Amino acid sequence: MMNDNMLSQDEIDALLKSTDDNDGDSNINEKETQDPPVDDYLTTVEQDALGEIGNISFGSSATTLSTLLNQKVEITTPTISVIHQENLEAEFPQPYVGVEVEYTEGFSGVNLFVIQSQDAAIIADLMLGGDGQAPAEELNDIHLSAVQEAMNQMMGTAATSMSTVFTKKVDISPPAISVLDVEGDQGTETINEERIMVKVSFQLKIGDLIDSNIMQILPVEFAKDLVDQLLNPPADEPETVEQATENKSQSADKPTTSQVGQQSSNPSQQSGSNNGPSHIGGKVKNTTANIQQAEFSSFENVELPEKEQRNLDILMDIPLKVTVELGRTKRSVKEILELSSGSIIELDKLAGEPVDINVNEKLIAKGEVVVIDENFGVRVTDIVSPTDRLKKLN
Repeated sequence: MMNDNMLSQDEIDALLKSTDDNDGDSNINEKETQDPPVDDYLTTVEQDALGEIGNISFGSSATTLSTLLNQKVEITTPTISVIHQENLEAEFPQPYVGVEVEYTEGFSGVNLFVIQSQDAAIIADLMLGGDGQAPAEELNDIHLSAVQEAMNQMMGTAATSMSTVFTKKVDISPPAISVLDVEGDQGTETINEERIMVKVSFQLKIGDLIDSNIMQILPVEFAKDLVDQLLNPPADEPETVEQATENKSQSADKPTTSQVGQQSSNPSQQSGSNNGPSHIGGKVKNTTANIQQAEFSSFENVELPEKEQRNLDILMDIPLKVTVELGRTKRSVKEILELSSGSIIELDKLAGEPVDINVNEKLIAKGEVVVIDENFGVRVTDIVSPTDRLKKLN
């Protein structure tokens, strides 16, 4: 009831109660969409163990990536959190790139690595021989293949490090890469069945080009399995009774160290003669050693395993810049400023002399200039061996 346009105390109390109820409902809805605390799913020890696994595996991967990109690469200590499946789209809005890795030996599980598209474009540009300063605005298949190969090399190194840590062979499948589209189930098919997932976030720095994050997403059960195998490695199989008996009988037939010492301390008693000391190995039969020249397999025309051949095929699609150099010369600043239309610049090569063919600024062949229809071309007259060509491309 209102008196002189004023609210009564009962009306004010009713309005306040209604506001409180609405706030309570809002908080409930917000709580339902929030990511749960990591402590609800992983103990402090499990979080530390996951961080240590990440440090070891990605520490070695940083060295591999640095060699591939010819840039300083730093990957910092990871942070561990959990993500609700419903929040994946908000956590990774487009544009992001997902790289899916499946363990084929040592572990049974799949994890997803997520990086920003801009970072992936810079890595692709560096892999293709660029300087990373002007990456492509939109990733095409060639760029994704280059990033895929970089991640393949990184994860291969990480698997080797994990083999050492877990004292067993660890192997992975070739990574599958795609532009991440959570809403369209692209790039997240294998983890979409998981309600709660663990996120391991690393800070990634590549020279002055990238200062961002690379994130690893894996199911909670797989994360717990990794920790369990790290903290509770399987015990060695006990020796069987037959093996123990056999080893015992073999050891009984062999003289002990003290017995060997007693036998060698008085050689005259052993030989029955005092003509001089016996020499260890003096009675070894002198035979002529069969020495042969070492033979090594040729690196050319080698049949590679299917997995390695598939990795090599990825590299075969990477484009390289081929340039033909007619010649060079040096001119002063004054002479350069005096150039005009019609000026002639004399080069240091003679007419008819072979021109240089460079791939990524490295000389790999020489040739002669020809004309094909209305275009210039080069006929190769001299080229380095495939092995030397590969060395020059590194």
